[in-house]
Amino acid sequence: MFIGRKPELENLNKYYNKNTFQFSVIYGRRRVGKTTLINEFCRNKKAVYFVAVESTMKENLEILSNQIMSILEPNAPKNPFPSFREAVEYIFEYAKKERMIFVIDEYPYLAESDKSVSSILQAAIDKSKDDNKLFLILCGSSMSFMENQVLGYKSPLYGRRTNQFKILPFNYFECADMLGNYSDKDKIILYGMVGGVPEYVSRIDNSLTVKENAEELFFNPSGRLFEEPFNLLKQELKIPQTYNGIIAAIASGSSKLNEIATKTGIETSQCSNMLNTLISLGLVKKEYPVTEENTKRTLYLLDDNMFKFWYRFVLPDISRINAGLGHIVCGEIFDSRKINHYTGYIFEQCCKQYMWRIAANDVLPFSFQKIGRWWGSNKREKREEEIDFIACSGDNAIFGECKWTNEPVNQYILDELMKKSDLFMQFKYKYYMLFSKSGFENHLTANLKDNIRLISLDDLYG
Repeated sequence: MFIGRKPELENLNKYYNKNTFQFSVIYGRRRVGKTTLINEFCRNKKAVYFVAVESTMKENLEILSNQIMSILEPNAPKNPFPSFREAVEYIFEYAKKERMIFVIDEYPYLAESDKSVSSILQAAIDKSKDDNKLFLILCGSSMSFMENQVLGYKSPLYGRRTNQFKILPFNYFECADMLGNYSDKDKIILYGMVGGVPEYVSRIDNSLTVKENAEELFFNPSGRLFEEPFNLLKQELKIPQTYNGIIAAIASGSSKLNEIATKTGIETSQCSNMLNTLISLGLVKKEYPVTEENTKRTLYLLDDNMFKFWYRFVLPDISRINAGLGHIVCGEIFDSRKINHYTGYIFEQCCKQYMWRIAANDVLPFSFQKIGRWWGSNKREKREEEIDFIACSGDNAIFGECKWTNEPVNQYILDELMKKSDLFMQFKYKYYMLFSKSGFENHLTANLKDNIRLISLDDLYG
């Protein structure tokens, strides 16, 4: 069953229905669901779907030729085309008379097997696009290659694409459709474990508990996700060991550039470049206090929940897991406060996603431009303060507190949030939103003002 990606699918079909030449670039990290999306788009349409392999052009040409003839000339002999140029020219000529889709998946593999591939496609597009019904799709998982060698201004294909789609992981709400009948609480925990990559979410066994899924996927040497971060780094990066060290440093609490560089022994400028690479892969994010436009108070945090969970809980105990003690390691995490403490950060992430999700529904007091965490000094109280999120625009701000605790949120939590908001004199209109896993005390709900909203787990998934 196809789940999610509704906007992307609707846009692809909109472009398809124009019945003119279209060139789509679809890219995103591995296992994020690009191929599933394209297959759904191609359903019941004439399409040549070619998946390039990491091999020679000769082998790729044989595979491509077989795909072309199987779809367009099924009764003809399946002899390979003499060259990639002739295969492309055949497809463009065919598409002059009939609407068809031509997909090259794993395009970086093909382009690396013959450096002239992009130039050949460019020449065919420039020659035939005005009288052609071809819908060309180039798809790839190498983010840097697709952004630089396909979309970049130095690429022969620069300026030829008619649309592009960067496929991102699902958010917490989209993941819920794949998580069956788990409780809302369990869905948050599962999202914190596997993140929003559909392939990982699909590995959740609905017949097992959350803990049993974690043990099977992460704490079993033969589990699907036991070595997944290492495998991904090997596929994407030339020196995966060094990048692994950077991610491990961040997971252990080093969040500033100099701290990460010191812990890994990497020169600062090189470490900065490598962090930017991890950011482009969607594994690391750069964060700063949301109200500060130009600041050096930048933190680096992991931005992928599966990586976050793995480096937090699996890597430190990998020896015990390999020794067959994974069930003990898993029990220590899920039978203690460790998983709740970890999920608290995930809950904050979900609450901010919720804010973006409802922003288009005109239910908030204003349309905010940005949202993020804030931390800084309270000079009056002589202490450091943190606010889970501030959503702001102009002189309006929503201050948010997100509580993943077993006790209902009480009036004290709201009062403290209001005191913190007094630090921000630039906002004339202030609003407050409290999010809670365990609901709210009666006194709090009975005395709400118009500028205060309480959001439960039911609301989060409503």
